[in-house]
Amino acid sequence: MAQDNPIRVFVTHTFTETDDYLRVFEFLESVDTFFYLNTSKPENVPESGGMEAIKDELILQIKECEAVIVLASLYAEEGDLVSYQMDVAEANEKPLIVIRPFGGIMETSPELVERVKEHVEWNEREMVDAIKRQARLEETSRWDVVDFP
Repeated sequence: MAQDNPIRVFVTHTFTETDDYLRVFEFLESVDTFFYLNTSKPENVPESGGMEAIKDELILQIKECEAVIVLASLYAEEGDLVSYQMDVAEANEKPLIVIRPFGGIMETSPELVERVKEHVEWNEREMVDAIKRQARLEETSRWDVVDFP
């Protein structure tokens, strides 16, 4: 994957940049050879139109992506809106990847795990590999090299 062809990623949100939302991008930015484009735009809150306008904006954002990252912590707080985003992704054949709640203080909801293609930890390598596999069907087999003194 080259810098001129980044993977388009959508991260679930409720039109606010939560700690976990921002943390996803910190993890992705820490990988030197991974190039992505964020299609989620929590700052694009519709001025009027209520819930229908919110849903329309989410549809536009999700249609642009190649993979959807679902935040398990956000699902626990705002299940209805996150479920809607997952429904839109599935209707548009966008693969779903869920990231466990940060810090291990709670488990990912079993119904959430059943709906997604991959369930990953807060680990930049696992996250990037899952995105590559799901968005571009790239084989991500890697070997760890351990140097012993």
